[in-house]
Amino acid sequence: MTRVAVLGAGITGVTTAYALAKRGVNVTLIERHRYAAMETSYANGGQLSASHAEVWNHKATIWNALKWMARRDAPLLLNPTPGWHKLSWFAEFLAAMPAYERNTVATARMAIAARAHLFAWAEAEHIDFDHRRAGILHVYRDKAGFERAAGVSRLLAQGGLQRRAITRQEMRAIEPTLQGDFYGGYYTDSDSTGDIHKFTSGLADACARLGVACRYGTAVTALAREHGKVRVSVGEDSSVFDAVVICAGTASRAMAAMLGDHVNVYPVKGYSITVQLDDAASRAAAPKVSLLDDATKLVSSRLGEDRLRVAGTAEFNGYNEDIRADRIRPLVRWVEQCFPDVNTRKVIPWAGLRPMLPDMLPKVGPGKAPGVYYNTGHGHLGWTLAAATAEMVSAMVNTAVASSSAADR
Repeated sequence: MTRVAVLGAGITGVTTAYALAKRGVNVTLIERHRYAAMETSYANGGQLSASHAEVWNHKATIWNALKWMARRDAPLLLNPTPGWHKLSWFAEFLAAMPAYERNTVATARMAIAARAHLFAWAEAEHIDFDHRRAGILHVYRDKAGFERAAGVSRLLAQGGLQRRAITRQEMRAIEPTLQGDFYGGYYTDSDSTGDIHKFTSGLADACARLGVACRYGTAVTALAREHGKVRVSVGEDSSVFDAVVICAGTASRAMAAMLGDHVNVYPVKGYSITVQLDDAASRAAAPKVSLLDDATKLVSSRLGEDRLRVAGTAEFNGYNEDIRADRIRPLVRWVEQCFPDVNTRKVIPWAGLRPMLPDMLPKVGPGKAPGVYYNTGHGHLGWTLAAATAEMVSAMVNTAVASSSAADR
């Protein structure tokens, strides 16, 4: 029987294992942590946001990075210390700038396609992940940001997404708890939010029920091509699989190199806080609609009744998982300024490394060698895109292994 290994049990790995198992494939899911979704899929911003599909390969990103370089609390922080990985990544990032519009449209289409799969899987497997279909509201503090967003909206519309411009008065009606001086906003009522960790854990349980062999607490130490198959080594043990799908987040680059592929994933650190809404006044004062504040590059999502998740920032600082107080402080301050009646006494900080590719598109598909596939590099949109890319790569793998089996008969 055909055997496929999925490497990594974050949101992309678990959705890939599930999509393969639903196709009747014999799947082994390998994860170095004791449980699924313990790294970047643990405490992200919570947004399922097709409206956030704009790729970053734009001159505005470069300008902001340079402008904010001296600020330790900047929304985008670039460590100026040179390194080959960082330099090569930024060289490819700049080379991808002419594809900004095309890649933004493609990302929006992928995000819309992902919704149907994710919602259907959650319903079929009875997964409660604090899903809230209240839309996402982008807010702008000045006319320039608002007008630039109009151009982004036109690109999103080409990808099939409709978001509408709203006035300050309409913005207050959509989310009356929001305080501050804003110029206007854009609202996408088809977007939603949810707890990525709850969803991924629930779908991992569903994988086990479908017969997926879940090998947690198991670190991959070597990968090698072997007669059209792939040998996966974990410590002293190794197994040969007909195919592997690498869904290993920031570890994907090293795994790809073992197999002769160049997958230039860079670990872009993001931070989040979870504000515990333990009193009635805080629950009433916290937003119910998900927000994206363009000036601060922060997002917020209401998870259930008693949690507010605030996330954002992008830090280019290599493989560094430290939770820095000076990077967490702006998130807490944003809550206190925009929602002053929310009690911030109990705040849980977190940081995760987003696996980003220079063109901001995930790598989904085969590697150079037979039996090697990738579903990685989703950056800040792993939660939004994973269900679509899992379906894409699982269909490729299933077709390939079925053809190989037929040829062997």
